Amino acid sequence: MKWLEGFQKLSSVLFILTFQGANCQLAVFPIGPALVNALAGSDVTLAVSFRGAPDPVLTWFKGSLPVGTWTLNSSSPPDIANGSRDVLRIENNGSLTFKGVPKHFTGNYTVELTKSGLGQALVTFTLKIFESIQNVTLSTQPDFAQEGAERFTLQYTMLQGVVEQESWYFNGGKLKNSTRYLIKGRSLVILEPTRTDKGSYSVLLMNPFSSVTTHRNVTVLYGPDEPIVKALPAQPFYKVGDSLVFSCQAEGFPKPTAEWVFMGHILSDFHQGVLNLTNVQTSQGGVYTCSVLNALTEEKREKNVTLNVYERPLGNPVCSVMSVNNANLQYQCMWAGGTPQARLSFSTLSNTSSVAGIFSFVVPASTNFDKRTVICIAEHPIEQNACNITASSPINFLPAVKTTIDPDGKIAVTIQCVSEASPQAVVSWSRGDEAVINGSTYQISSNTTQLKIRSYNITTFLLTPNFTCTCHNPLGSKKKQVHLQGPSISDSSLFPNKEGTIITLTWEVPPTSIVTGFDIQMKGPDLLSNNGNNAMTTGSSNEYRIIQQKTGSARSADVFLLDPDSTYRFRIIPKARLTDGDPSEVHTIGPGERLSGPAIAGIAAAIPCSILVLILLIGLIFLIFYLRKKKSHQTRYPVSRTVDKVKNIQPNATPRNILNGGLRSPPDYNRLQKTPPERSEILPTFVPPPTVRVATTV
Repeated sequence: MKWLEGFQKLSSVLFILTFQGANCQLAVFPIGPALVNALAGSDVTLAVSFRGAPDPVLTWFKGSLPVGTWTLNSSSPPDIANGSRDVLRIENNGSLTFKGVPKHFTGNYTVELTKSGLGQALVTFTLKIFESIQNVTLSTQPDFAQEGAERFTLQYTMLQGVVEQESWYFNGGKLKNSTRYLIKGRSLVILEPTRTDKGSYSVLLMNPFSSVTTHRNVTVLYGPDEPIVKALPAQPFYKVGDSLVFSCQAEGFPKPTAEWVFMGHILSDFHQGVLNLTNVQTSQGGVYTCSVLNALTEEKREKNVTLNVYERPLGNPVCSVMSVNNANLQYQCMWAGGTPQARLSFSTLSNTSSVAGIFSFVVPASTNFDKRTVICIAEHPIEQNACNITASSPINFLPAVKTTIDPDGKIAVTIQCVSEASPQAVVSWSRGDEAVINGSTYQISSNTTQLKIRSYNITTFLLTPNFTCTCHNPLGSKKKQVHLQGPSISDSSLFPNKEGTIITLTWEVPPTSIVTGFDIQMKGPDLLSNNGNNAMTTGSSNEYRIIQQKTGSARSADVFLLDPDSTYRFRIIPKARLTDGDPSEVHTIGPGERLSGPAIAGIAAAIPCSILVLILLIGLIFLIFYLRKKKSHQTRYPVSRTVDKVKNIQPNATPRNILNGGLRSPPDYNRLQKTPPERSEILPTFVPPPTVRVATTV
């Protein structure tokens, strides 16, 4: 090998250097560590160097036995012991080389140098020959560890290998010799094992050339421990009809088996230590025994549990407060049934001892009890419970009005007055100044909170529309007046979709308005049909027509299939049976205000008529002016002042159609209180001679 040749050259150099110091004391030194580890079958050299004398005698010993002798630089070969000549070789520098060293050459090797007159020198090497560790197994004695036993042993074996270091581990933690563990030879002894020794054990075997770890899971037999008995649900008593579960568990390995015994009999209704008791009765109360057994260790233990069954009172305690003569308050607490009966008490009202079953206490009504909470304590062996009650005077309230139509067709208006109060408030009713009495028209509910008024005619409700309800109890009263009014709408709105083809109408009515239904009316072109054409409807597009009818509880309506290019107007008519109320405001949807066809035709026809009337008026004015002018030039004869003026009233005759166009008759001056001409007829015209003047006195 190359490293060996280099080593020999180095040794020769050292030998020459030492030879030059022949006058020094003889000495030998190891080259490298004195402890040499080698793998069986490999080559290894124990290298040395010396000084102080030339050609000393060199002897190698294994222990105290010589294995080779040679005089350095001698021509004769080294003398090697029998049985070692195939393995050992002494090098020129005195080093000892092992060829394919076997395992049994492990030991201490000493080289001794001697020279006549210089004494001797020596150095010792320790050579350890190792084999690779293979096929390691762990076994136990006995097969299972048992809690409380004297010892439990784990031991390893291997096919081959030399172990230089051995380490034991439990669940990853390294073990050392102690009062619990003893590591000896190839074994680990667990002294007095317990259940906590259950787990994974491993041994790590190492030498300089290999390492092997082997694992073994160890199970510890133990138990059964003291049984643990539980009742679910856990409570000191159980009421008749309850269901419960007794569970019995005991620690151990293998898992102990359990059985239940009651009154000397082994029960069958259990599984894995769980006993189910359903619908228990008092006869099932008593002592139950749970017995647990470990089949391998044959250990057995028992535990008793007592079941107490009682009958619980029915339901929960109930507290109440009642009015006594509308002047006193009677507090009452009751919790019926039970074995034994519950003990009841009003600790805040009285120092009186508790009473079984039912307890009442009467106090005079006063403001001290208004909104004061009184607690009743109920005590029972099964359960402690409580209830409370708070007395209070009537609070402010809002009457509610509901309108329906009875099967016989009458309008039924129901007024409800409910005021939160304790004791419950009693309601009295009046109309105007008179008390309302039950009858065919007025019906008061059994709890007095509702007044129902029935009539065919809405005027029955509106003649005296003011009703008063008064809610009262011993702690106070509250009064409200209800003013009924006819069908009306307080607010309405219209919401179209983006396309303008669907609208939603919403509306509200006053709280006291009497309404049994609504008519949804529309003005405008007909609604479209599903194929896009105008649907056939009755009524003129210039008139409102009913397109839907809704019940009195409705507050919205949807209208479909509108033409987005047309204008529509909608309104809601509230109804009280056959009576219509004022319509809602008109809601318009469409591209804008447009004139209808008839309106356009009317305007077209009116334009020429207006022009004709204007012409006729101008002509009439001109004619009147002409006639007056002509009359001022006529001769009038004197009339005697003694003759009273006579009003000549001409009959209203249709004037001749002087101009086409149907002009109105001349104004009636009698009717207009205007002074007509003194005479209704025009006198004959008298033409005087040219030279004669005639004077006319009027």
